[in-house]
Amino acid sequence: MVYEYCVIGGGIVGLATARALLQARPGASVVVIEKEPELGRHQTGHNSGVIHSGIYYAPGSLKAKLCREGAARTKEFCQAHDIPYENRGKMIVATRAEEVPRLEALFARAGENGIRAELIDGAEVTVREPEITGLTGIVVPDAAIVSYRRVLDALAQEITDQGAEIRYNAEPRAITETGDHVGVVLGGESLRARHLIGCAGLQSDRLARLAGMRIKHRIVPFRGEYYRLHARRNSVVNAMIYPVPEPGLPFLGVHLTPMIDGSVSVGPNAMLGFAREGYPKFSLSPRDMGEMLTFPGFWLSMARNIRPGLAELSNSLFKQRYLAACQRYCPALTLEDLTPMTPGIRAQAVGATGEMLHDFLFLQSPRMLHVCNAPSPAATSALPIGDMIAAKLLEAGKARGA
Repeated sequence: MVYEYCVIGGGIVGLATARALLQARPGASVVVIEKEPELGRHQTGHNSGVIHSGIYYAPGSLKAKLCREGAARTKEFCQAHDIPYENRGKMIVATRAEEVPRLEALFARAGENGIRAELIDGAEVTVREPEITGLTGIVVPDAAIVSYRRVLDALAQEITDQGAEIRYNAEPRAITETGDHVGVVLGGESLRARHLIGCAGLQSDRLARLAGMRIKHRIVPFRGEYYRLHARRNSVVNAMIYPVPEPGLPFLGVHLTPMIDGSVSVGPNAMLGFAREGYPKFSLSPRDMGEMLTFPGFWLSMARNIRPGLAELSNSLFKQRYLAACQRYCPALTLEDLTPMTPGIRAQAVGATGEMLHDFLFLQSPRMLHVCNAPSPAATSALPIGDMIAAKLLEAGKARGA
């Protein structure tokens, strides 16, 4: 059998892409390849569960458009599949004088992006969130929380109901593109598809190289280390509380997030990782480290970001430093309030000249499309990202006359 589409990667972007393909081509044969024994083992299953509003992104940018559209569609998808979500809202708080102009710029950006937001003073910050202090703040009422694992499970059910096949424990060993199909070797078996889509997240650069694509970037893993507040502190906030992000970095800072299960997470930080899929602290992978340390772009990036990098290292090594980052806006928290929580690992694409890639990166050949960078908030934006990928494939097919 020759499948019409083979999607490699069983995270939320991979399944959203399979769904979009089936909607565009009802009845098409689709197979999803997942190297793990279950879906969402990595980025999809290790995030803070936020449905973002899109306030941070440049007006008119693809990220802003996809996030705004994705937030609305994620909520619609949840309603259609009886998945609980909560519009808790988000409060971004400036705690230092130098942050106030950046906060005001974010507020202006919200207006340009068509996002509901309100600028409030420090007194109003505390009125709305009694345990939070700050000089000024932005309230974004439409930010929400959800379990993306529940969303992923619903996507899997939907695509399999439409005839898609999901193969687990299936890691590609070789990928060969010919004139009329792409061959994929999976251990002792192989399959063929007319089109292949790579949505491999933390392994996306390796998958692209395996498929013969020429890449100039590498994936550098960043550990997002979280704490969970002790259950006695689950009512400390109602909304999500964020600091003003550092300029030029793709990370949002340590924040307080009410989770859909009733708990409250603290974090994440953004600590350089030494294993793409090593979740225990101090995990090391010789292969991952070797590829990273021999990539010139890694060293250029580290040189540019040495100050925030050292700060993140300190927060990782010293719990008191991590707590201090939270106490800037929530001074009542104590060390005893911070309990262990599983970290996440973010796939950060870094270019050959050291720049952290903030936008989408797609690599295409006649019969393949590789998603080499799907930046945060990819989970929020997954449904329109899937549509965009499907449209690119269909457009390429029309150009070939297929």
